Amino acid sequence: MNKEFSSLIETRPSTLADDVFSNLRTAIVKGELESGSKINEPQLSKLYGISRGPLREAIRRLEGCKLVEITPNVGAKVISLNKSQAIEIYEIRESLEGLACRLSATRVDQKDCNKLRDLLSNHAQQIQSENGRLYYQKEGDLDFHYLIVQLSGNARLFHLLCEELYHLLRLYRCQTSSKPSRPGQAFKEHHNIVDALENRDGELAEMLMRRHIANAKETLISQFEE
Repeated sequence: MNKEFSSLIETRPSTLADDVFSNLRTAIVKGELESGSKINEPQLSKLYGISRGPLREAIRRLEGCKLVEITPNVGAKVISLNKSQAIEIYEIRESLEGLACRLSATRVDQKDCNKLRDLLSNHAQQIQSENGRLYYQKEGDLDFHYLIVQLSGNARLFHLLCEELYHLLRLYRCQTSSKPSRPGQAFKEHHNIVDALENRDGELAEMLMRRHIANAKETLISQFEE
């Protein structure tokens, strides 16, 4: 991994504001803070035992992640999901994550593939614990899609998919993860992608990732239409 790419994923010690930001981000992505709902600062300040200043800093960071909208003199609310935005987001994903797969196929070694297999084994346990009703992936190295982009070695691609748009993508992905039959299907598709990477077949890996995301897009669109 080159120096420029490594600099994108460096970590630093967390603060209380960081922890609140992370907790709120997860709550939004998982739907615990509902789409379109107003953010109640006094309630959250009491819940997390944090003053309004650091809380507002966390909320501004959530706005930077495109998970929150802040309106002057009105306050902050969780973004509202909509069909047209979903289509745009998934068109971006299909193209760029397909590219990430093709690039990864030229770079991965057996150790990388084993790491992906181990991750999928953990995901299988999570799906089983939910009786096949949910496929929720935590962020970063615990996320199959994040790892694929990371393995591509392309720093700009990583910035677009795993920083700038990452948590908005996760929010939409979470919407499809609880659709009946989708968790099992998505899990099989992930394994097929790793098979292609293991065989260094970039063309197939790209096609499978694009198809995987297209399937998720159709699931998401059907949810909006319902």
